Amino acid sequence: MHDIRFHDAIAELPAAEWDALRTDANPFVSHAFLHALEQGGCIRPDWGWQAHHLGIHEDGRLLAAAPLYLKGNSHGEFVFDWGWASAWERAGGDYYPKLLNAVPYSPVPGPRLLAGADEQTPRLQRALVEAMRSEAERMGLSSIHANFLQEAELDAFDEGAADQGWLARSDVQFHWHNRGYRHFPDFLAALNHKKRKNILRERSQVAASGLAIEWRSGESLSRDEWRQVHALYAATFDAKGNHAALTAAFFSRLGKLGQITQLALARDGERIVAMALFVQSDNVLYGRYWGASVEVPGLHFELCYYRGIEHAIAQKLARFEPGAQGEHKLARGFLPVRTQSRHYLLHPEFRAAVAAALVRETAAVDDYAAELQGHSPYADHGQSAR
Repeated sequence: MHDIRFHDAIAELPAAEWDALRTDANPFVSHAFLHALEQGGCIRPDWGWQAHHLGIHEDGRLLAAAPLYLKGNSHGEFVFDWGWASAWERAGGDYYPKLLNAVPYSPVPGPRLLAGADEQTPRLQRALVEAMRSEAERMGLSSIHANFLQEAELDAFDEGAADQGWLARSDVQFHWHNRGYRHFPDFLAALNHKKRKNILRERSQVAASGLAIEWRSGESLSRDEWRQVHALYAATFDAKGNHAALTAAFFSRLGKLGQITQLALARDGERIVAMALFVQSDNVLYGRYWGASVEVPGLHFELCYYRGIEHAIAQKLARFEPGAQGEHKLARGFLPVRTQSRHYLLHPEFRAAVAAALVRETAAVDDYAAELQGHSPYADHGQSAR
């Protein structure tokens, strides 16, 4: 018989068994990454995060698992449900805490139901979903949310009658796809003339600035360099009125995770004045954090996009996902793709009201994605949204 348990820390679950359940090398659901978030002080109840990881065990072995959190707010999720929370609280309910199946602060599609890849996988995925629902009912929670799911996981949520099951929600991100480019000029040649000219102009502005640009592996940075990188991230977040939830301790731990952390740095002499931090799997580059203490035309695009594309080409990576939102990415070679989330609201009338609102939202997102497909930056329009 399966033993279903909820864990207050990722350290309670065996790292090797957790990682063995991943269907790919997505680093954001690795035990080490989630542990770095917790040990680095980023997962804190006073910031609205409390680990509540799900494990299905049998005879002392971990059969399936899910990164799970009790959330006291909706910060750091990137699938926005503030309106739902407001409506439920106006009706006299408590929306928080809610249950979240996701990776904190990371709008990155990837595995959320870790159940290996064999004939038992669908059954175990459904068992994880059912365990979440039972736990939410036991705790009297308002809702469960599973964000940035993989396509292969959707069936585990979508089974059952629509009026009794999980609500589907979709959004658009912009990803770059490697079509076997030999180098950056090869990629530029695939773009239409206007987009190619604009990229060359932006890169020339950075080249004329006198800043030295370099690409570094995170494990090669000194403690002082990591301190500078984090200070740039924190100051940039603060300047925009956002909460810099990722701590210096977390950044330092990222640097100890081997090749998964990569950075594009801009220096004025010895001082790092801008940075873009990336996370890399065996086949995908993920753009994550940006910070700068100088304003140079084109510098953000150079570090966050063009250096990432160059690295992806050099390493023969299949894809570069630069982060959430941003139509400006379309003009720079990134194409629209759909992301998927699923939501379970325990109160039937509340669920019906949100379902009706999602019908309208889904139609709007569909129209938006269709419009984007007509604006491909590529000369042959050979790539399109998924």
